[in-house]
Amino acid sequence: MVKLYIYDIILVAGTKKLKVGVFLKESNSKNVISKVAPGSIAEEVEIEVGDILLSINGEKIEDIIEYKFYLSDEYLELEIQKPDGEQWIIEVDKDYDEDLGIEFENPIIDEAKSCKNKCMFCFIDQLPNNMRKSLYFKDDDSRLSFLHGNYITLTNMKDEDIGKIIQYRISPINISVHTTDGDLRKKMLSNPRAGNILEILKKLAEHHIEMNCQIVLCRGVNDGEVLDATIKDLQELSYAVNSVAVVPVGLTRYREKLYPLEAFNAATALKTIEQIEVWQKKLIKKLDRNFVYLSDEFYLLAKKAFPSYEAYDGFPQLENGVGMVVKFQQEFYQHLQQIKEMTLETPQKVTLVTGTLVHEKISALCEALMKKIKNLTIQVEAVKNEFFGGQVSVTGLITATDLLKNLQGKDLGAKLILPESMLKSEEEIFLDDITISDIEKKLQTKVQVCEVEGSNLIDKILDFKS
Repeated sequence: MVKLYIYDIILVAGTKKLKVGVFLKESNSKNVISKVAPGSIAEEVEIEVGDILLSINGEKIEDIIEYKFYLSDEYLELEIQKPDGEQWIIEVDKDYDEDLGIEFENPIIDEAKSCKNKCMFCFIDQLPNNMRKSLYFKDDDSRLSFLHGNYITLTNMKDEDIGKIIQYRISPINISVHTTDGDLRKKMLSNPRAGNILEILKKLAEHHIEMNCQIVLCRGVNDGEVLDATIKDLQELSYAVNSVAVVPVGLTRYREKLYPLEAFNAATALKTIEQIEVWQKKLIKKLDRNFVYLSDEFYLLAKKAFPSYEAYDGFPQLENGVGMVVKFQQEFYQHLQQIKEMTLETPQKVTLVTGTLVHEKISALCEALMKKIKNLTIQVEAVKNEFFGGQVSVTGLITATDLLKNLQGKDLGAKLILPESMLKSEEEIFLDDITISDIEKKLQTKVQVCEVEGSNLIDKILDFKS
């Protein structure tokens, strides 16, 4: 039996807090608070790291979406458990949608839902052993889609899960569609539950859930007429579907016993571009936006000029590699215009690493910078991705193993600049579990990490103090 007793009431910065002591009882350890922002409401009412959030306004908090949903109210009654088992009831009056200022040990509170599909194109199934452990987890969780932009298939969701997306307004969400042909989608995802995608999309659209959709394009599978049919179905839901990204399948050499797929080449990439351009001409008139966009790889493979900056309509699928080159170039040249021509007193050399696909574009940018800054040499090294077998050419999938193989023994100058896309988010670790510190020791060179942003690249290149 749990015994409660109120033993004091304290006013903290106008927020009423009622401390309620209890004898120790089993707690929900998933809701452990890991961070309290300075100056936040949570700090004012003495919520601390290690405390456990049990409920808001009497509702148990099972995941981060529920937390954010109930947090939006102007009046909150928080049930907090201290590490010693004492429980506090804290009343908070705040502005609508004002945050408490806390973070949890587990960012989504609940366990992440893993993917039950066996997609014919799954990149994780093509990974070798001995890479970062986190890379082998296949997530298919709507909460991660909402919070971090991850793409989900919706195949592991029951009716009540779809209802939860609608109830808690989990929007926008990113959805891996691939095709709206139910039978083909079952085959592509190797999941008998994958066929009702159009029905689910329509239900979400009817409840005004904003969606961004993805199509991983596989030659001879969901391209051609099938791709046309998928775009047609999705554009009919354009009042809720904000954008559709078409990306080419990525293939590594580790595809033993997997579905036989062919990589895109210059000719097939160009054919896909021409197909999408036909759609964009129709949709820009009908929707006042292009709606469907190709990832940068298609244009780089085909060696075809990119669309204009405006054609990407605000870059709704930038994290999917759609429009990244165009945006990067725009940022670079805008920043370059603000830099005065100069001659460095002491000649300086730096080395920049890119993937093979984008090497030509990055080299052209660096040439423009060197014309303005005399005595500056920028060495742009294109690293071939032998780790994955040579067909993967995007910069973000370069491993430290290939980096070392390509750069050891070379004169790298004052420093080596790497894009942050090659590293784990907020950590200096490569895909193959090697760190920046390891690279510096082996190459005997200072390493700087650059944001994937044009002006930041210029700043990093010209920062000779670091």
